[in-house]
Amino acid sequence: MARTTTKLILLATLVAAAGCAHKRPPVLPPAAGEQPSGSTGNGDAGSIVPGSAEDFKRSVMSDTIHFALDQYDIDATSRSILDSQAAWLMKWPDRRITIEGHADERGTREYNLALGDRRANAAKNYLAARGVNASRINTISYGKERPIALGSDEASWAQNRRAVTIVLQ
Repeated sequence: MARTTTKLILLATLVAAAGCAHKRPPVLPPAAGEQPSGSTGNGDAGSIVPGSAEDFKRSVMSDTIHFALDQYDIDATSRSILDSQAAWLMKWPDRRITIEGHADERGTREYNLALGDRRANAAKNYLAARGVNASRINTISYGKERPIALGSDEASWAQNRRAVTIVLQ
């Protein structure tokens, strides 16, 4: 009798567990903060919302400027890029941005954080000089902590010496 009861309890447990299991959906929902692929949130698949981060990336020359080794001055190419960013920001005065400062892997962590900060602030000051209200611009330095190129050669280092403008939603 006890054996039959044990078998019935075991069978009931298996049936209950099988009923609770569910299959993985064929398409996973986007992660927090991501847009579903092909959608911009306004109902029109494939269109870009004016004033959005996607519109910024489409409208400006680039969201990234680069620097020479151990430098934080804005060269002519960077000025052109920042001028296009300033024009977009003047068109959308309610948008806030964060400028991320980055450095290559050489040097100490502290040195690279300070250099990244000087790079981000150089870009901020340039945009402010072009008429963008400085209170709309946050800066942060990641130093060498977030490289986009992982090699240990001049080409990789050059890609990592940068300031990136991020439009906040």
